[in-house]
Amino acid sequence: MTRNMHTKLRRFWLSEDGALMIVPFALWLPLFIGIVVSGIELGAITLRHTVLERALDQTVRDIRLGTGTNYDHASIKASICEKADILPGCEDNLRLEMVKLNIRNWHEPPAAVDCVDHSETVAPVLTFEYGRDNELMYLRACYKYRPFSPASGLGSSLRTDSEGYSALISTSAFVQEPS
Repeated sequence: MTRNMHTKLRRFWLSEDGALMIVPFALWLPLFIGIVVSGIELGAITLRHTVLERALDQTVRDIRLGTGTNYDHASIKASICEKADILPGCEDNLRLEMVKLNIRNWHEPPAAVDCVDHSETVAPVLTFEYGRDNELMYLRACYKYRPFSPASGLGSSLRTDSEGYSALISTSAFVQEPS
């Protein structure tokens, strides 16, 4: 029986059937692997962004409803991170910016997004204004993450900082309800 298997393996090894398929396989394989890796990266980005959007919307809904809780920067950030539990390192990689907007004297919110810079040791809160009754507030959350495959496919085309982090940005607006 061992001799029979040895003969079949030797015949398979020496066979030249299918040799013509090796060249197209070798040429197309990297393309297919790149497509698969890009699909995984896109799925991870979509999942992270969807979770961040939902957590931000749920937190802003709680603020709008005025449940009696006094919200500050730390509590809003903690609420978003609690609702977005699949985002790794949320407390360290999430940056919030809240700006008061005047609907009667309209100015666009600042275009530059303030995100966590991992090369700094301390990232202070730069812009976080608390609103008064009936004021329009613009809340922007920026979450930094490391791409799944930074060197190939979609991951190589993402804009990253010096530490290799890419940013996801979600925004929401709400009106401070009167107490």
